[in-house]
Amino acid sequence: MSNATKLAVIYYSSTGIGTEIARELTTAAEKAGAEVRLRRVAELAPQSAIDSNPAWAANHTATRDIPEAVGDDVDWADAVIFGSPTRFGNVSSQLKQFIDTLGPLWAQGKLADKVYSGFTSSATQHGGQESTLLALYNSFHHFGGIVVAPGFVDHGKWADGNPYGTSHVDGNGEIAVDEVARGAARIQAERVVKIATAVKRGLASLD
Repeated sequence: MSNATKLAVIYYSSTGIGTEIARELTTAAEKAGAEVRLRRVAELAPQSAIDSNPAWAANHTATRDIPEAVGDDVDWADAVIFGSPTRFGNVSSQLKQFIDTLGPLWAQGKLADKVYSGFTSSATQHGGQESTLLALYNSFHHFGGIVVAPGFVDHGKWADGNPYGTSHVDGNGEIAVDEVARGAARIQAERVVKIATAVKRGLASLD
């Protein structure tokens, strides 16, 4: 796998929607030939808050086997797909806190020239999905990264209608991740791996 494109899928999820999308992205990227690290960022909420929501508590327990993300996962990767639920139309504090720890890597130029993309979910339709992804992408510009959104380059993306990234409306936990979201995730993962591979080869040819 040493010559394979390296992808890190790094996300935060409270009730499990993001976890499912992250796993779908991971599977699709591996099928596309990438070496993938699936990582969750650290939970910042107190245990009392987690225990107050059965779905949150269940996801917290079910994902303990997924390693917590560290800066090395980003440094290692040729491409990174970050995921966050919407929080008032913005990135969750948990994912933002992880991104803020990448300052030393950014200062060394180690975040530049990588491919970046994102995914999200919200409780309601028009619940801030696009603004969350655009806010996330602001960080990638500061990294000197290459933003690869899925766009509408694949006809399958018309089903979910979000050119900025994979997204899902969960209806406050009432709507499970469906085939529309899973299909969008597969399209996004394949595109990220394709472009990251081309960038990796192009940069190597300049050495």
